[in-house]
Amino acid sequence: MENIEGLMAQAPEFIVTYGLKVVMAIVIFIIGKYLSNVAKKLTTKVMVGRKIDETVASFVGNLVWGLVFVFTIIATLGQIGVQTASLVAVIGAAGLAVGLALQGSLSNFAAGVLMVIFRPCRVGDFVEAAGVAGVIEEITIFSTKLRTGDNKTIIAPNSAMMDGTITNYSTKETRRVDLVIGVGYTSDIAATKKVISSVLDNNQYVLKDPAYTVALGELADCSINFVVRPWVNTADYWPAHFELLEQIKNALDAANIEIPFPQMDLQIKNMPAQ
Repeated sequence: MENIEGLMAQAPEFIVTYGLKVVMAIVIFIIGKYLSNVAKKLTTKVMVGRKIDETVASFVGNLVWGLVFVFTIIATLGQIGVQTASLVAVIGAAGLAVGLALQGSLSNFAAGVLMVIFRPCRVGDFVEAAGVAGVIEEITIFSTKLRTGDNKTIIAPNSAMMDGTITNYSTKETRRVDLVIGVGYTSDIAATKKVISSVLDNNQYVLKDPAYTVALGELADCSINFVVRPWVNTADYWPAHFELLEQIKNALDAANIEIPFPQMDLQIKNMPAQ
């Protein structure tokens, strides 16, 4: 009974002492989390204001957020009585095991660092990598966020982005539109080239320099195929592609130049008498 009475007598002091520590720990965590977000936004804003590439600014901002948040966790645990020095030692001792368990995450982190250093692609670039294609919206510590043409979001691991081939369609100011136009074997080659060239000369997207190419590319099974290769600004690639196909089709029809379709001629020999 005396032990119970002693504990009851110490209970208020215990609650006040450790209750305040818990409350302070919660306050430290909330403030630290808020400061980590502020540090991220401030870092990104300052770097963008200094004309630093948006990809680098976003990556460094995420890294700053992670560092501040880890410090917040350590401070929170220290407030409630956890020996942070021992905690750091334990973390260091367990580092190897954690590293082996998180090989994928560490490789993604390393790949993210390489992407920032070598910058094979940047925020806003349209790329094809890791089996997907889209516009890069953000490069984080572990992954890259892309937006597809039909407005879907794809999260690709950084290691997958860096381990394969990256096709970046946005690094050059101009792109070549590659079209194959087939006409019938009875069509006049010179007249066909003249009609197609006229379309290219009058198209709003086709550039004068570099010059376009219109040439006979193949004598196919059912058609004479012309390669049509005009140059356009990168941003105009798809509008030019669709418009040129339509205009070339209309121009060939107007010139009575046949665009063939697959067909088979059947010849019957030695047909028996009725």
